[in-house]
Amino acid sequence: MARLDIFIKEIENRKEQEIRLLENNLAQKKAEIAHNKETTIRELQNQYAEESRIKSQKEFARIVEASRLQAKKILFEAINENMDSTFDLIKQEMKNYVQKPEYKNLLKKMVNYAKNTLGNDTIIHCRTNDLPVIKEMNVKVGTTQINTLGGILAEDNAGTRELDLTFEELLRTREDDVKGFLLEKLVK
Repeated sequence: MARLDIFIKEIENRKEQEIRLLENNLAQKKAEIAHNKETTIRELQNQYAEESRIKSQKEFARIVEASRLQAKKILFEAINENMDSTFDLIKQEMKNYVQKPEYKNLLKKMVNYAKNTLGNDTIIHCRTNDLPVIKEMNVKVGTTQINTLGGILAEDNAGTRELDLTFEELLRTREDDVKGFLLEKLVK
C-alpha cells in the first residue's frame, strides 16, 4: 500500500502541477487578452479623437472662411454705398460748378477740342443755359438742346461722328479710375 499511496501522491502532485500550469497559462492568456483589449481600446480612442480633431478643425476653417467672406461682402457693400454717395456728391459739385465763371472757360476748351477732333464745321449741342457762351464762339449750334449737368455734345457736319463731352459721360468713362482712387483712399 505504501507504494500505492506514493503512486497516488505522485498522481495528485502531477495533477496539482498540471492544474497550476493550466492556471498559469489561463492567467497569462487572461492578461494577454486584457492587454490586447486595452491596447485596442486606446488605439480606437486615439483614432476617433484624431478624426474628431481633424473634423473640428475643418469645420472651424470652413466657418472662419465663411465669416471672412461675409465680412468682405459687408465691407464691399459699405464701400459701394459710400461710392454711390460720393458720386452723388460729385454730381452735386458739378451742378455747382456750372454756376461759376470758370465753367465758361471749360466750355470754350471743350468746343475747341471738339473742333480739333471733328473739324471746324462741328455742330455743338448744349444746355439751354450754355447757349450764349457757345454762340459767342461762332460755331454751329444744334437745334436740340441736351439735358445734362454740363458740357457739350459735338458732331461732325455729316452727322457720322459724335463726341460726348457731357459731365455725365466724362464721369462714366472715368468711373473706374475714380472708384479705384476712392477705394485706395478708403482702404488706407
